[in-house]
Amino acid sequence: MTARRHHPLLIPGLLLLVILAAFGSILLGAVSLSPARIAAVLTGGGDEVARAIILDLRLPRMALGLIVGAMLGVSGAALQGYLRNPLAEPSVLGASNAAALGAVCALYFGLAQLHPLALPVLAITSALIAIGALFLLSGSAESPLTLILAGIAVATLAGAGISLSLNLSPNPFAAMEIMSWLMGSLENRSYDHVWIALPCVAIGAALLIADGRTLDALTLGEEGAQALGVNLSAARLRMMLGVAIGVGGAVAVSGAIGFVGLIVPHLVRPLTDRSPSAVLLPSLLGGAALLTLADIGVRLIPTSSELKLGVVTALLGVPVFLIHLMREKRLW
Repeated sequence: MTARRHHPLLIPGLLLLVILAAFGSILLGAVSLSPARIAAVLTGGGDEVARAIILDLRLPRMALGLIVGAMLGVSGAALQGYLRNPLAEPSVLGASNAAALGAVCALYFGLAQLHPLALPVLAITSALIAIGALFLLSGSAESPLTLILAGIAVATLAGAGISLSLNLSPNPFAAMEIMSWLMGSLENRSYDHVWIALPCVAIGAALLIADGRTLDALTLGEEGAQALGVNLSAARLRMMLGVAIGVGGAVAVSGAIGFVGLIVPHLVRPLTDRSPSAVLLPSLLGGAALLTLADIGVRLIPTSSELKLGVVTALLGVPVFLIHLMREKRLW
């Protein structure tokens, strides 16, 4: 990526923001720790309490904030480029809803209590099943509009399944557990969750970023892209697999967190040449920084119980997004 494609300070600035967010996630929290205690832990020493807080709680939480945020950001940018729709995000193809449905099933039937891997495995599997359903519904059509319509159908069906599980939950405690997960959070996550999400996000992000030139070609339309030698069927397969695997793995460990995939590409796009490929890497970095900073916020806001991350991203994201649109005076 060259300086001509984006502002020369965009990538360095985002990298610095990611580093600051990562350090902030380690340093800040409900329990105040002195810089000396934190430095002692990070250099291999420190007392047991400080080590438990930093190494067992804050470090995996920081890592998941970066991983999940990066996946949501890059998937939103890729889908907006592929579907040529400024409102596109992972939920457009039904991947987020389907992954959420799989996780809800694990909670509803008690499978999550049997083994810690049950919930993420079901979430990822459900996302892949949803992508398979998209293939069947859209058939051989290569138009993005067909995928959008099929994705809406899959997302609606998954949403109905989630509502049904809440309606039929055997007791109010089960319903509360499901609702708590659906609101999204990185609280009480461990390194097991990191190792579940990391390979899924790495594979998904790699598939999406590899399609950068294809996304640029699609700005000319399907016929223009084909004239440039783009295999639209293969591109669609890579796009949907990338979203299903990456977003499925992210949602499996964080719960349903919305708006990051929608807003981040719009925030970084004015600092690029607006070509889809130029937005991918900045969106990945911006998503990682945004979600990690939001997670720091939910820890510092004084409340009787910690706010859910998905709620905060929506409450803070909508005003920022509207202000950005007013400044841009354009939809794309």
